[in-house]
Amino acid sequence: MTTAALPTGVGPMLRGWREQRRISQLELALRADSSARHISFVETGRSRPSEEMILRLAEHLDVPVRERNALLLAAGYAPHYAQTPFDDPSMSSLREGMERLLQAYDPYPALMVDATYTVLAANRGMGMLLDGMAPHLLHPPVNAMRLTLHPEGLAPRIRNLAQWRGHLLEQMERQIALLRSDTLRELYEEVAAHPVPADAQEPGDAGAHPAFPFALPLRIEHAGTVLSFVSTIATFNTPMDVTVSELAIETFLPADPETAKHLQSFMP
Repeated sequence: MTTAALPTGVGPMLRGWREQRRISQLELALRADSSARHISFVETGRSRPSEEMILRLAEHLDVPVRERNALLLAAGYAPHYAQTPFDDPSMSSLREGMERLLQAYDPYPALMVDATYTVLAANRGMGMLLDGMAPHLLHPPVNAMRLTLHPEGLAPRIRNLAQWRGHLLEQMERQIALLRSDTLRELYEEVAAHPVPADAQEPGDAGAHPAFPFALPLRIEHAGTVLSFVSTIATFNTPMDVTVSELAIETFLPADPETAKHLQSFMP
């Protein structure tokens, strides 16, 4: 994966986001109640946008919250969004709520991660799938991508590893394009470098799995049984904090009755 050098200055940064979204200056101006001429002046540095204008443009360009702060800093303004550590006492109600949500999903696997896929919480269903993993992969902070794609992690158990690996790497590429994180890029390079066994793809897995035409399944072996899941990811709407904006809950829904029955048999 290759990337171009990131623009500097609020004007070029806004232009970069606009081009990434494939929106013309005129279209952005109409959305933001401005003019194409003013948008052009902002992007070329001929006009310094107000704090309100930066936030308005960022909203219409769907710029991540962390990057909105970066735009403000580039223009000489203070950050608009706080970044509260997840373990801060003020986050206790959020943590408790998320933990209840994960527990309610048992016996089906579910976990919560941050922007770099560090696992912040997981339920018993996820712990069941991780039974027998290499201890060094389970030593905090646990990383979901490293745990999934490492040769001593879940990778040998995933029956459609070639497909699932491709899906995860594409997901990381999208995250890197949005968040422009060196930490995330280093993680990508690490997990993408792991060798893929020649038999890492089931017969017929070059395209959509015939039994699951609606979504790519995760097919993983547990206790001698191949389980099938479809994955969903939930994030917060209209977050006002950088940390909260980057939280994601991933849940694994049984894709067939056999998987549901197997999971229920392992839970009291």
